[in-house]
Order: sequence, then C-alpha cells, then structure tokens
Amino acid sequence: MNIDFSGRELRDFGLAWVALAVAFTFFIVSTAGAGYSPLSLLQRAGEGLVAEVFVASFLTVGVAFLLHELAHKVVAIHYGQVAEFRADYTMLALAVGAGLAGFLFAAPGAVYHRGYLNERENAFIALAGPLTNVALAVAFFPLFLLGGFLGEVGQLGVTINAALAAFNMLPFGPLDGRKVRNWSTVGFGAAFLVCAGLAVIAILYVGFPY
Repeated sequence: MNIDFSGRELRDFGLAWVALAVAFTFFIVSTAGAGYSPLSLLQRAGEGLVAEVFVASFLTVGVAFLLHELAHKVVAIHYGQVAEFRADYTMLALAVGAGLAGFLFAAPGAVYHRGYLNERENAFIALAGPLTNVALAVAFFPLFLLGGFLGEVGQLGVTINAALAAFNMLPFGPLDGRKVRNWSTVGFGAAFLVCAGLAVIAILYVGFPY
C-alpha cells in the first residue's frame, strides 16, 4: 500500500494542527479561572501558563486530530480510494475566535476520498478515526500516572481523545457514527458504547488538568 502526501496536504495538516492547538489553548486558559480576557491572552502569550497549555494542546489535541484523519486516509487507500486531507480555513479561524471568546468549537477539515465503496468499506473508513482516538486515550494513560507536566499531558490526552471518539461516533450529519450506522446498527451500537463509555470514564475519573 503506497501512502503519499501532496505539498498542499502537508501544509493543511500542519496549519490545522497549529490552529487547533492555539484554539484549545485560548479556550482552556480563558476558562481556567486565570482571569484572562481575549486581549490579555494575546498580550501574555509568552507567559508560563499559556505556553505550558499550548505545548500540552499541541501534543494532545494536535496528535488526536492528526492521527484521527490519518487513520481515515490509510483505510481509504487500503480500499483503493484516492484520499487526501483538506483543511477548512474558515472553520479553523472560527475555532481560534471561539477559543478567545471562551467557547469550544473545532471542525478543522476532513479527508476526502473518491472511488467505489460499499457500505461496509465506507463504515470501516469512518470507524478508523474514533478507534484511533480510543487507542490514543489508552496510550496516554500511563503518562497521566506520572504526575507533573507529563501527567498533565497524559490527562489532557486521555480526556481529549476519549471525548473526540465519542463525539465522532454520534450518528448525525457528516460524523463518522452515521456512516457506521448506515452499514450496521449492531456494529454502530457496539462501537458507540465503547467510545461513549470511555468518554464518561475519562471525564469523571481523569478530567482536565487546568
């Protein structure tokens, strides 16, 4: 299986990764009780808390998004598709603006693919993203046990990936869950229970570090 990336795709991945990290940094810091206004967040971007949250967001939110989309691409190519990621710059700008305003919103783009697919193949392409986030949540958990900054990275990594998996398994609109449900109600139910259950456990017992 040959997986290639165009220059535009690599640029879109990189810009989306950074923009999401910035958006989540603004959101987390502005809602963490630090008393920062949108203007002061921009003015104090180099200070300790903002820099720490940005690094943690870059390593967790960014990785969660990147590997989620890469999983879609790899499985699509496995089924003979031409697949490539495209960032949505309007949505990325809105995500950064929402973060400044203290709201969480992220729709960075998607992997687009073309070629013939049956419902099972389309469902497996969709399912690859949330299951990758489930695996990442498990992988981040040992870091959570370490404490310190690495513990904070692990804590954010577990919760963000679990929440992202559950959200994408909702059976509505363009989300992955709808494509899985279109193929198999039983398969969707099993995957949704795993993703939603992990999200509930992560939010209640792991939580957010800030």
